[in-house]
Amino acid sequence: MGNFKEDIARVRAFVFDVDGVFTDGGITVTPEGEFIRQYYAKDGYAVAYALKMGYLVCIITGGRGRGLEKRFEMLGVTRLYANCRDKIDALKEFMSDFGLERDEVLFMGDDIPDVEAMAYTGMPVCPADAATEVIETSRYVSRFEGGRGCVRDVVEQVLRARGDWAKDSIGVNCVASA
Repeated sequence: MGNFKEDIARVRAFVFDVDGVFTDGGITVTPEGEFIRQYYAKDGYAVAYALKMGYLVCIITGGRGRGLEKRFEMLGVTRLYANCRDKIDALKEFMSDFGLERDEVLFMGDDIPDVEAMAYTGMPVCPADAATEVIETSRYVSRFEGGRGCVRDVVEQVLRARGDWAKDSIGVNCVASA
């Protein structure tokens, strides 16, 4: 483990928890039992841009529901582990499947079930409002809370460190009009 700015330049893959990272942790349950979460658009943009630039993005969450699955399908994430009870095994499988070393993986979590998997990676990070145990495990604590831009923060930092952020001012979904 060296200098933080040098180490983030080695990251090729992002792994995120969902509730408390992509969201503020609030969940509304419909009468039909479906979970409704609110996501921050700028986090989604950053993820879609990272994917466009060739980075791998994995979601490992204990959360479940069609809305969650649909959100990450729409973004085109590389791998989604929903309703996951063993985050370290899911992480190891993802890393093995894509030939990733620990120092090439950033994991952002916010609560105790994330700690073991976070500690396994070279770049454990968390939102500003993460649990104390997670903050103690993290190499970087975003100044943004879960669901309020923490994902965008870390994605942008990694891509800037690698010279890939806003490259040639190319957006994700730009379409020329006639």
